[in-house]
Amino acid sequence: MSGIFQKLSREYSLFVAIITFFLIQYFEHTLEASVIGNLIGFAILFAVIIYSSLSVAHHAEMLAEKFGEPYGTLILTISAVIVEIIIIVIVMMHEHNPTLARDTIYSAVMLDINGLLGLAAIIGGIKYGEQPYNVDSSNSYLSMLLVATGIAMVIPHFISESHHAMYMNFNVILFMLLYITFTRVQVASHKYFFEYEGDGVVEHDHEEDINAIYHTSMLVASIILIGMLSEILALFMGHTLEHFGMPMAIGAVGVAVISAAPEFITAVRAALDNRMQTVVNIALGASLATILLTIPAVIVVTRIIGMDLVLELTPIQGVMLGLTFLVSIVNFNDGETNVLEGFLHVILFVVFAFLLFV
Repeated sequence: MSGIFQKLSREYSLFVAIITFFLIQYFEHTLEASVIGNLIGFAILFAVIIYSSLSVAHHAEMLAEKFGEPYGTLILTISAVIVEIIIIVIVMMHEHNPTLARDTIYSAVMLDINGLLGLAAIIGGIKYGEQPYNVDSSNSYLSMLLVATGIAMVIPHFISESHHAMYMNFNVILFMLLYITFTRVQVASHKYFFEYEGDGVVEHDHEEDINAIYHTSMLVASIILIGMLSEILALFMGHTLEHFGMPMAIGAVGVAVISAAPEFITAVRAALDNRMQTVVNIALGASLATILLTIPAVIVVTRIIGMDLVLELTPIQGVMLGLTFLVSIVNFNDGETNVLEGFLHVILFVVFAFLLFV
């Protein structure tokens, strides 16, 4: 028991998040009364949420060490997607923006594949030259991503308004079936698709010394606190974007950055340890989980609260996602990553960031 209390006393991000929540809540009305106050409130909350996201990454890594792959990356990606869903729903309810979920999902995929995977491939490529992984995993992820994106974000363009609601409800059932099927393939029947024998294993702790209940509890507590802080963040973010006349798409990127923070830290560490299979599982797995879990969640929530929801991609979003998937199919067909492949994805991410302001 004393060991648990010792570990708990070192959960600095947990205490920082709790203290920040009560302090910001106390000064909330004072801060939102001015532009500077909104900026200060937004900056503090964003920093604390990112700090809490690092705690999510740590506890997910411990559980990954305990249970092994692909369970580890599955725990991490689901945790990140839950954070994303919570923040999207909270911000949507504050801003009444029907396109926020679409913009966040688009931003998350661009961030995961082009930003996270691209940067990890560059870092790993500089250190190791080429980094191998199981090509069956990338093929599986990319085929699922193409199907899921097409069904949820392209086909609705061609569905008549009278059948739109019915198609959305159909997607909820369909995506749950897709996710359950893919998860079963990932952890059972074709688990070897998502493993690579040459991946180095980094021992953070002895497996028997890792307390799964403790790390799960801390993971859940961190996610709950992130949700609580995000509710206040949504208020400051809305006021700040409105004052500077910036599009809500910038806010969607902020949501994507928060949810991707744990994955980003873990992926960079994995690239430095020559574990590209882990990077691929995280980046492509997070993108797939974002689409298959976030879309049904926001459809259900918007139906409950009676809010409009737009998931159809804009032309520029469709082109950027199409380029991303096409380059991914070409790059990830040989079972090895290198600096050039990473650089191409980072260039696509830079273009994505530039287009936010055009």
